Order: sequence, then C-alpha cells, then structure tokens
Amino acid sequence: MSRRFGTDVATLKAVNKLSGDRIRAGGKLWIPDAPKQARAQASTLSKVNNGDLYLLARLINGEARGEPFTGQVAVGAVILNRVKSGKFPKTIAGNIYKAGEFESVANGQIWQPLTSSAVKATKAALGGWDPSGGALYFYNPAKIRNPYSWIWSRKVINRIGRHVFAV
Repeated sequence: MSRRFGTDVATLKAVNKLSGDRIRAGGKLWIPDAPKQARAQASTLSKVNNGDLYLLARLINGEARGEPFTGQVAVGAVILNRVKSGKFPKTIAGNIYKAGEFESVANGQIWQPLTSSAVKATKAALGGWDPSGGALYFYNPAKIRNPYSWIWSRKVINRIGRHVFAV
C-alpha cells in the first residue's frame, strides 16, 4: 500500500499510530498527500547538503534515540523550524552547535553510532513532515533539574514519547 501511494511503511505506521504492519478491513488509514510531500521533499532536500543531512541525523540520534519514530521526526522538525523562524541561526549546523542548546552535543551522545531510524526520520523531516506542530523547542521534563528553568515558560503544543514540544 505504501508503494501505491508514494510513501513508505514507516511513515504510514507513524502517522496512523500503528505498531504492526497489518490493518483491519473497514478501518480508516490516513495517507499523506504523496505528491505534495514529494514536492516539498525535493524542494527542501535540494537546499540541504549531505553534511547537514548527516549532522541532523546525528542530532536526532543523540536527542531522540529510543523515542517513537514520530518523536524522532519531530526533533528534526524543530531544528528546521528554527532555521526558518528568523529567531535562531539560519543554518542546521548553526542551530545544532549553538552553545548550550542540546544535551547530546554537550555530552557527546551526538557521536554515538548512527541508527537507520534516525536517518529515516531526518529524511521525513526534510520532506516536510512536522509532527511537532511547528515547535521551536523540545525537552524531556524528567531531565529538567531546575524547577525555575526558562523552558517551563514555553507554551506546550505537543507531547510525543518522553518529549514535550513547545513554542
């Protein structure tokens, strides 16, 4: 079915919140607008070099390893939202390496072996899928040690896995 509609199984499973590869007869299945998605992907991917793609995959791997695929895509989308926002650096690398922004950069997790899931999530985010809902920030509430952290002042717009996405 994914080939028929120009998408992939991982995307169909993620957008429909399916855990397996089977669907029930009579059930509803949401299928992304493949032609629109393909145009967006071609447009975005043409502007991203291999180094940025690899770096974004590394950040997703470091920040969202073990999270649901949708959450991994959302982490990548946050970086892309920042690039487009005008409030953050205008490049993927500029956002990822901005001092103090990402735990995985500070603690070296960004250099852990890359997973295929992180690469797929990167391509999905670059293809225009934004499950974060336009978020500019994400965090894991269980890891915030300061009860007065500025992050608590951000408006929450989505929760995926252990991450909270905010503007």
